[in-house]
Amino acid sequence: MKKIIVLVLLIVVGASAQRKQKTKSLPFSTKNRTVAVYTSADSSDFRLTKTADLQFKELKQPLETQVCVFVNPDKTFQTFVGIGGAITDASAEVFAKLSPEKQEEFLNAYFSKDKGIGYTLVRTNMNSCDFSSGSYTYVQEGDKELKTFNIQPDKQFKIPLIKKAMAMIGNKASFYISPWSPPAFMKDNKNMLHGGKLLPEYRQAWANYYVKYIKALEQEGLPVWGLTVQNEPMAKQIWESCIFTAEEERDFLRDYLGPTLQKAGMGNKKITVWDHNRDLLLQRANTILDDPAANKYVWGIGFHWYESWSGGDQMYDNVGKVYEQYPTKNLMFTEGCVEKFDAAKYQLWKNGQRYGKSMINDFNNGTVAWTDWNILLDQNGGPNHVKNFCFAPLHADTTTGELIYTPSYYFIGHFSKFIEKGAKRVSSAASRSQLLTTSFINKDGKVVTVVMNQSNLKINYFLCVGTTATEVSILPNAIQTLVY
Repeated sequence: MKKIIVLVLLIVVGASAQRKQKTKSLPFSTKNRTVAVYTSADSSDFRLTKTADLQFKELKQPLETQVCVFVNPDKTFQTFVGIGGAITDASAEVFAKLSPEKQEEFLNAYFSKDKGIGYTLVRTNMNSCDFSSGSYTYVQEGDKELKTFNIQPDKQFKIPLIKKAMAMIGNKASFYISPWSPPAFMKDNKNMLHGGKLLPEYRQAWANYYVKYIKALEQEGLPVWGLTVQNEPMAKQIWESCIFTAEEERDFLRDYLGPTLQKAGMGNKKITVWDHNRDLLLQRANTILDDPAANKYVWGIGFHWYESWSGGDQMYDNVGKVYEQYPTKNLMFTEGCVEKFDAAKYQLWKNGQRYGKSMINDFNNGTVAWTDWNILLDQNGGPNHVKNFCFAPLHADTTTGELIYTPSYYFIGHFSKFIEKGAKRVSSAASRSQLLTTSFINKDGKVVTVVMNQSNLKINYFLCVGTTATEVSILPNAIQTLVY
């Protein structure tokens, strides 16, 4: 009798496993699927505007004369984490000056999927950064034991805004912190600004500082998802900065920060290293990740786009090389913005195109998450205590109380509004260099394909999936999202 029962169970389990296997192996089908097209285009009123509903038809072999975007939803790659921006002191201070109606509009614009572009990722600064009204830390000068630790500087503006954002995002939120500089007394130049290095005798105190900050935020009801070790560790800036060579960051993480977080019960926090430009990305990854004792603490490698000598939007291959070498680690774009603020260029379309080009290339090279810099700045591109004024996707004119939407906002939205957390990137390629494209498949089975037209000409192209296709028209210098 026991043998019969066991045999029956094995048959049932086997049949169940077979059904699951068959479900997983079913190829993607375009049957009965409509393609919803959303467009933003220069010299038009289209801003994330639905411009077409299309149907797939049979197209077995495209001709060489036909422009095509080929998508294969059955070939999957990295898992998508989210898109968002940084809530800095500057962003929070400007937000506080808005009327209640404009505050609600702003929150919906960023954090609502229906009314806005659905951000799920939030970054903030630990201690002050350039986009603060002045330099500050959470301890009194010289307090190595951190007995005076208090996050009061965050409580007036920054924490209230982060709470509002996190409440709107809900359980899809990923909130992480980044330091620009330790307190001055912990550094060899005795200054939070102008680079300098963390003194060896303060390594443990600085590691304890992260734990204190995370605990303080979580006591405020803000669960911290992750952290970066140091913002721009190879940049000596006129604002808050601190230099870590690759070896120094590796050793600090391996011997102090990683073990300290583990000991505090924070081993689940996602630690991201580098947090600087694409140019030295591979060297930093090699140095840290090839050390097994340091590697075990690393969730991901972060990068920015500010390589000034290259125009700031190149070196995408370096991202791909890290993805190839360390496929179990996560690549995250942690900061980017258009610098050198000029109010006359609020609506400069190429500022948005820079975002589109970067996001498509970064995702195609293995990036799982993408974080813009300040989510809001004023009509001067600040406040910024060292006058390093920049653009944001949204600006507020504090003299009129109005919000100003820039092209960057819409370009980011073509990704963040449609790609869901947990989506998988899928194979996507264009047959002409004028078109850039990337694609993801959401958990509900819907595919999101983003196409960007880099040319000054209107282009008709075929979206090809298997042996089916639909013809799409894209305006000059436009970006489209196709959902099907």
